[in-house]
Amino acid sequence: MNVAAVNKDTETRMEKALDNLRNALKGLRSGRASPQMLDAIRVDYYGSSTPINQIATVSCPDPASIMIKPFTGDDLKEIEKAIRGSELGLAPNNDGKVIRLNIPPMSGDQRKKLVTLIKKNSEDAKVSCRNIRRDANKVVETAEKEKVITEDDRDKGKAKIQDLLKLYEARIDDLADKKSKEVMEG
Repeated sequence: MNVAAVNKDTETRMEKALDNLRNALKGLRSGRASPQMLDAIRVDYYGSSTPINQIATVSCPDPASIMIKPFTGDDLKEIEKAIRGSELGLAPNNDGKVIRLNIPPMSGDQRKKLVTLIKKNSEDAKVSCRNIRRDANKVVETAEKEKVITEDDRDKGKAKIQDLLKLYEARIDDLADKKSKEVMEG
């Protein structure tokens, strides 16, 4: 494997770690209603686990509520059951046609706990990127030992991998800072 291929693979894997963090943060409550809050919830839809947005229209009529209108009325009970079973802690109001979720304002303690969770998630993403760097460095070192690449190529490859790590750690920090700010401002 040449250095360019290792770098490309490293970048792809680090991008996946960043995407995982984005998805984890998307589902966190920030005090405002957002259809993305329901992305992690899966509904039992004819035996398969299906995201709510694939069987219903999810909208936010105002900043404090979410409205879910199923494509078929038969799905109301399953959607309601999935929301009640989720970690969001929201009580769905079912009027027979739509489900309404009222998003209560968050207390200062809840906001601080969320910021702590955001920091933990971002640190996990950084650890993942560091592990990716370690793996990529091993590949480059092995290639140099097997005389597939030169020492100079190895050193350049390792420098590029380190630059990628710094870039993705900065992106992770930026994403976490924005979400933390959003949570604290409510």
